[in-house]
Amino acid sequence: MIVLHNSSLQKATFFLTGFQGLEELHGWISIPFCSIYLTVIWGNLTILHVIRTDATLHEPMYYFLAMLAVTDLGLCLSTLPTVLGIFWFDAREISIPACFTQLFFIHTLSLVESSVLLSMSFDRYVAICNPLRYSTILTPRRIVKMGLGSALRSALLILPLPFLLKRFRYCRSHVLAHAYCLHLEIMKLACSSIIVNHIYGLFVVACTVGVDSLLIFLSYSLILHAVLGKASRQERLRALNTCISHICAVLLFYIPMIGLSLVHRFGEHLPRMVHLLMSYVYLLVPPLMNPIVYSIKTKQIRQRIIKKFEFVKSPRCFE
Repeated sequence: MIVLHNSSLQKATFFLTGFQGLEELHGWISIPFCSIYLTVIWGNLTILHVIRTDATLHEPMYYFLAMLAVTDLGLCLSTLPTVLGIFWFDAREISIPACFTQLFFIHTLSLVESSVLLSMSFDRYVAICNPLRYSTILTPRRIVKMGLGSALRSALLILPLPFLLKRFRYCRSHVLAHAYCLHLEIMKLACSSIIVNHIYGLFVVACTVGVDSLLIFLSYSLILHAVLGKASRQERLRALNTCISHICAVLLFYIPMIGLSLVHRFGEHLPRMVHLLMSYVYLLVPPLMNPIVYSIKTKQIRQRIIKKFEFVKSPRCFE
């Protein structure tokens, strides 16, 4: 059994795991994963391109959507090298510094996504409850500050995690259960007390995802109260329709997160495949589905994308 001391930390490695017992099928399993990654990259880049090139979409709602697309891209690219590396090249070995770096980006971007969803709910609250001051409240300068604040808050809260993990000696198995590095899984490999990591991890979740979800719920309670006060049924439906895409994005983010937490907490008797699939759902489904949802449910985005494809297919594109 290998015992790792802090002095030898930089030379140590962890071993990632794909679908255990199905190693011979990794080549075939990689096909749907490649399709998902390509769809995520193409879909989010399309959203970003449409928003950047169409001046009519230079509004707060679409700026926040662009932030969401950038976050989803980053989250996708954080796991892509190790996941496909295992499927294609059986590249299971990862150095501890590289593992901690991946862990930092995965957890940071997950918190950023929660913050961006909160900002988008505030955008919908202002648009529906205070429409006359919409452009004066959500100025470009304020939107930039909100985006930077979300990124800075998330990065500063996650930054201690690699250092908390670095102080451990890892005397247990170095084999991780996933194809990427997560804080909860790595700290369980330590042979010393992990109570500080547990407490700090709970603190981070409570003051980010916990607070964000409560504020999102509060904003929609206020939105619903304002919508029900509108005179006509048509006005109420029009107002609620502008929130559908965001509500879907919120559900796509929080439902897999809650499901994964429940599986980790109460699903020890469940097959390992269930844990594995839930973790992939949590990391890949929101980046995959968000651009699809916004392309279908948001009329302006849908029209601009169709217009772009019509232009590409037209002879003028090649003149």
